[in-house]
Amino acid sequence: MPDPTRLGLPRLVAYGLPALPAAALGLPLYIFLPTFYTAGLGLPLAAVGAALLAARLWDVATDPVVGLLSDRTGGRFGRRRPWLVAALPLLVLSVWMLFRPAEGVGVGYLALWSAALYLGWTMLALPHYAWGAELSDDYHERARISAAREVALVIGTLVAAGLPVAVGIDGQGDPGAVLALLAVLLAAGLPAAVAIAVGFVPDTRAATAPPVPWRQAGALLAANRPFVRLIAAYLANGVANGLPATLFLLFVAHVLAAPELQGPLLFAYFLCGVLGVPAWLALARRLGKHRAWCLAMTANCLVFAWAPLLGAGDVGPFLAICILSGLCLGADLVLPSAIQADVVDVDTAAGGGRRTGLYFAFWGMATKLALALAVGAAFPLLELAGFRADGGGNTATALLALALLYGAAPVAFKAVAIALMWRFPLDEAAQSALRQRIRKIETERRADP
Repeated sequence: MPDPTRLGLPRLVAYGLPALPAAALGLPLYIFLPTFYTAGLGLPLAAVGAALLAARLWDVATDPVVGLLSDRTGGRFGRRRPWLVAALPLLVLSVWMLFRPAEGVGVGYLALWSAALYLGWTMLALPHYAWGAELSDDYHERARISAAREVALVIGTLVAAGLPVAVGIDGQGDPGAVLALLAVLLAAGLPAAVAIAVGFVPDTRAATAPPVPWRQAGALLAANRPFVRLIAAYLANGVANGLPATLFLLFVAHVLAAPELQGPLLFAYFLCGVLGVPAWLALARRLGKHRAWCLAMTANCLVFAWAPLLGAGDVGPFLAICILSGLCLGADLVLPSAIQADVVDVDTAAGGGRRTGLYFAFWGMATKLALALAVGAAFPLLELAGFRADGGGNTATALLALALLYGAAPVAFKAVAIALMWRFPLDEAAQSALRQRIRKIETERRADP
């Protein structure tokens, strides 16, 4: 007999599908866009950096606004689906203008369309996350829904990274050609993916409670201890993941002395991340989501601790590290956001009115802050150690600093996350009790004239 709490595979795939083309936005924005606007269009490096920084700050500021507004959206079409549809015109237009600019555009053009793209991206991604959290109240099914979205996201990243190479475009030598190709694919892929998702996946029609006054809402948020604990652990783990992500290319080029293998090693890492997801879902069903995540982070620490011991030519051992840490990545992709769906229940049971969008807005802000902290700490420390990215005259001390930031520092941050999450109070039994309390509250509210 089919389990009524489980989404069928077609609906599960349809829900995750918008993450696939949306993932292709990340790689161009971080890698190809700055190079294209500086080297290709001749804009000053400092001005391009300032414009992109301003756009990222704007991106962070829009998260809570979109989260709150999507929580208060109602109607026959649902709470979250209207936001995905509304995001499409802005997102497709801004991608086209930003990735295929006319000759002679300036820094203001870059800043304007970057800000528009980030707003459209937030309007799409944040309600998509909240929608997934609301598709099921079941503790384990939420992990399965999260997996559908995150696997699509990683596949989209791999496609965005591999497609230019497959069609013979040199991303380093001609970043403009990569951006032009991705603009066409995004303009076609995003509307198609969103149409499939909103056409086949259900959505709640209205909020479960009237809006909560600002002062009371803030007090409920601060009193949600599981959320505070989870977001602190997620931030620490985000820095731990952000450091090697930021330094990967430098580590492979300067410590391993194998820059030609950067792409294959990165591909192996992300591919193993996808392959590891089913095993972590099975372990989470057996041990609980927070314990499975802690075990994944512990295994990652045991693997990554060997990275600082590597040197020039140690490609084989580093490939093993990429494979094993990639398998652990599957848990990082799926389990934290599934646990985040559970901590929203704490707020709802306390009278918050299922503010899923707002909670995932803070989740998005923590994600962006973690990456900013990783970049903001790593590069100044490398400069202090005398490291030179052009490879000229790097001393043993400079290379050691790079190796320690890449391999040792993440272990320390993951240890903090493990300590915060090991005795996390919200397991399957606690979440089930919360859902019973919420159902009772909603029943009483409907019965009250």
